[in-house]
Amino acid sequence: MSETPSNVAEFSVSEISFSIKRTMEDTFGYVRVRGELGRISRPGSGHIYLDLKDDRAVLSGVIWRGVASKLKIQPEQGLEVIATGKITTFPGQSKYQMVIDALEPAGAGALMALLEERKKKLAAEGLFAEERKQLLPPMPRVIGVVTSPTGAVIRDILHRISDRFPLHVLVWPVRVQGETSGAEVANGIRGFNALEDGGPIPRPDVAIVARGGGSIEDLWGFNEEAVVRAAADSAIPLISAVGHETDWTLIDLAADVRAPTPTGAAEIAVPVKAELMAMVDDRSRRLNSGLVRFVTGRRTELRAASAALPAPQDLLALPRQKFDSLANGLERALIVSTRNHRSGFQGLASRLSPLLLTRLSTKARQDLEQASGRQQRALSVAVSQKRQSFEAQAARLTPARLSQQTTLGKERMAGLSERLDRAYLARVTQEKSKLDGLQKLLKSLSYKDVLARGYAVVRDETGQPVRSAASVSPGALLAIELADGNLAVIAEGEGAKAAPRKTKAKTNKSTPAKIKPQDQGDLF
Repeated sequence: MSETPSNVAEFSVSEISFSIKRTMEDTFGYVRVRGELGRISRPGSGHIYLDLKDDRAVLSGVIWRGVASKLKIQPEQGLEVIATGKITTFPGQSKYQMVIDALEPAGAGALMALLEERKKKLAAEGLFAEERKQLLPPMPRVIGVVTSPTGAVIRDILHRISDRFPLHVLVWPVRVQGETSGAEVANGIRGFNALEDGGPIPRPDVAIVARGGGSIEDLWGFNEEAVVRAAADSAIPLISAVGHETDWTLIDLAADVRAPTPTGAAEIAVPVKAELMAMVDDRSRRLNSGLVRFVTGRRTELRAASAALPAPQDLLALPRQKFDSLANGLERALIVSTRNHRSGFQGLASRLSPLLLTRLSTKARQDLEQASGRQQRALSVAVSQKRQSFEAQAARLTPARLSQQTTLGKERMAGLSERLDRAYLARVTQEKSKLDGLQKLLKSLSYKDVLARGYAVVRDETGQPVRSAASVSPGALLAIELADGNLAVIAEGEGAKAAPRKTKAKTNKSTPAKIKPQDQGDLF
């Protein structure tokens, strides 16, 4: 059958897809869409894929990496926003989407909801806990200020510090409004903390983050997570001075101290030099007055104590008299002691005459000679006893005795070997008898002997024994095992007659014989 000719134009898939793409882009062009952010994904490419939805429809959107890094606010699920961009299609998946160039919250209410949600999240992490707060140093030497270098805020801070207590001020210039303000403020806080003590750039003792007043959109950079985490992690005590007294941001909660204004931050950070000098003068006067009173009181007490003490010559008179008496007695005691010791030495000298020393030496020599003789005799006796013991041991270790022990060992080994041979032959004979008995038992239980008495084994096509004639279907191929060989047969139906028993049918091995199922006996 031939096809009916048609004049409808044919398009390729690509032609249709790109035609729809051009139609969508030409029809809508640049649009602003208001909706709630749904699914948001951030793959490793840096692009952001999201859904804009309302109560009736969902619009897919994509923010390319270059635009995503410049957004004022980062997209978060559930936030109501106004997206600006163009409608296009993605031919690869037959879907339409919006390429977003700008993203802004749909009113202050959305920003406040986002701010409250972020506040709860950071508070749950403990970034606003009071135990994290640090005390400000009473006398800082260096003040670090993170703010815009061209605004009125830095001039107010420098002017107030100069009036109260001139000291070293370091300024970390940042943008305090715009897309990159949050990242720059966070880098400024971390940069001050990265300075080393004693380095070429002095490390601040106190840091101030300052900005003038503005709307919630203007102050939004100080609500970013990066700024809050940098403030909470700062090892340098941090003062937050963002906006006016009625304004508040998340950095106010993470900082160690919140100042109502930038000027108030300068007043909190440094004391008044004139007040300190007046306080020092007052305390100096009080110290001098106290010292005078202390010295006067101690002088009066010393005079009263000295008046109650006796004169020095009276205190030393009695000890001096005792010393003179003991000195006189010491001289007489030395003379008496010398005489007594001389008498003792003379008595000992009379006892130590040369004749006495000769007798003592002679006696000691005789004692030594006697002891030496006894030692020689004892040594000779001991050597004789050991020699006799060694000779007795040597007499027992003759070659004949060793040969006798070797012969006895060989005879014993031969007897053991003969016993082993007899035991081995007995065990082999016993096991052989048991094996013959088992072989006879196996032969008596084998069905081969039954086949020799005229029986047969019938198996089906799978080789399993046929136990019942009812299980064989007409025409089934069977194998019959006899005592002298196997037959292949085909089963007939119930109406066929069996062949006479006296007639021996010659069956061709290639043609199976036909038998009736009811003619087959069962061995099993």
